[in-house]
Amino acid sequence: MTILYWVIGAILFIIVISIRQIKEYQRGVKFQFGKFKGMMSPGWRLIFPIIQNMQKVDIRVKAVDVPYQEAITRDNVSTKINAVIYYKVKDAPKAIIEVESYTYAVSQLAQTTMRNVCGEMELDELLSKRDQASDRIREIVDKLTDPWGIEVQSVDLKDITLPEEMQRVIAKQAEAEREKRSVIIKAEGEVIASENLRKAAETLSKSTGALHLRTLATINDLSSDQSNTVIFAIPLEILRAFETFNRKNQVSDKE
Repeated sequence: MTILYWVIGAILFIIVISIRQIKEYQRGVKFQFGKFKGMMSPGWRLIFPIIQNMQKVDIRVKAVDVPYQEAITRDNVSTKINAVIYYKVKDAPKAIIEVESYTYAVSQLAQTTMRNVCGEMELDELLSKRDQASDRIREIVDKLTDPWGIEVQSVDLKDITLPEEMQRVIAKQAEAEREKRSVIIKAEGEVIASENLRKAAETLSKSTGALHLRTLATINDLSSDQSNTVIFAIPLEILRAFETFNRKNQVSDKE
């Protein structure tokens, strides 16, 4: 009976140490005598020691920060760029069998691809079309990691750092562009104002007495401010009116 108890105890002990728990977000890659045996789904699974072993693979989406990389654009501008890459394992056996460390491999591949893609673009294009650069990096990395069972979902360029002298050049360029827009807007406003003045002058010239009324309105506006000295030029029409009046008086006196 004692031997039987020992046998039963040994069997239970082997069963206990053979139990492996696979969580819902994991998949198990099972090997037997060193050969791939199959993939194990979540739950409690038996892995017999020495004969079998298992490696767990996390299939959740992973966010990997790609460190700053030195890159030279197509127009020979030195930049530093970094990005974040989002990927997940879609084929757990490939991720274990085809590559030694898929996390490290994806990071290194993303770094190399970032430098290559930036080298294909000019600086202005890289700054203004950052989304296109990110999509291009994602396509390349996703294609190259497909044999590893990796699916790259997105790549986002986080920062593009330029040398200080290039930053000053870009700042001057932006300032010049703002001044250009300001001059254009001011010129357009002057054109509109001159057109409106022309129309107003035509309207005043066609209406009898309109110019006198405008003159009186201007005088009224100036009278409210006593701190100014105003030199008033009498319109020619008024002088002619006085001249005509004087002539009539002289004629009447002679008669």
